[in-house]
Amino acid sequence: MPSITVKSIPAELYERLKQSATENRRSINQEIIIRLERTLLATRVSPEEFLARADALRKQNTLPPLNDDLLRQAKSEGRP
Repeated sequence: MPSITVKSIPAELYERLKQSATENRRSINQEIIIRLERTLLATRVSPEEFLARADALRKQNTLPPLNDDLLRQAKSEGRP
């Protein structure tokens, strides 16, 4: 299996990668491979397929539409 070396990774990027690997319980190497796979091997979804998925999710969702009243209620719940 081929190997690569990446040089001069910005410190902030490395720390975010390290944090993500820890959160996902993976090594940094595994995290890099998974992120490369998700980016480079991702399949494009047609707009029609995307909208069909969105419609299916909407049909499954029984929550009322989000509005200002629901947001105010959510903010005030649990407060003294």
